[in-house]
Amino acid sequence: MIALPITSFTALFAGVLILLLTLRVIQLRRRNGVVLGDNGDRALAKAIRGHANAVEQLPIALILMGLAELQGAPAGPLMPCAMALVVGRCLHGAYFAFHGAHWRLRFFGMWLTIIAQAGLLVSVAISLLP
Repeated sequence: MIALPITSFTALFAGVLILLLTLRVIQLRRRNGVVLGDNGDRALAKAIRGHANAVEQLPIALILMGLAELQGAPAGPLMPCAMALVVGRCLHGAYFAFHGAHWRLRFFGMWLTIIAQAGLLVSVAISLLP
């Protein structure tokens, strides 16, 4: 059995976040009777984009995390990356899910995501060294 506890824990949070963002899009679609697209509704367009951004960013981060963990990267650097990723994605998601939320949520959320992904790239690269 292969154990990937850090990746699994992070994927659990990522899955919950994507589910919540999906439910927000569904809620806005039903409220406004929109079946496809955003029908010019700015709040719905923002929620759709927030969901899409999470779906774009999280898979590569989880792949990198899993690869680093599989190749024996120490938990010390992986845990802060996992925490930065989860917090960053939550901040970013909150900005997009709630119309009128302050832009700083998006700003800091994206920076935490970038920092986490950079840390994961370094972890994978180091784990490949002989």
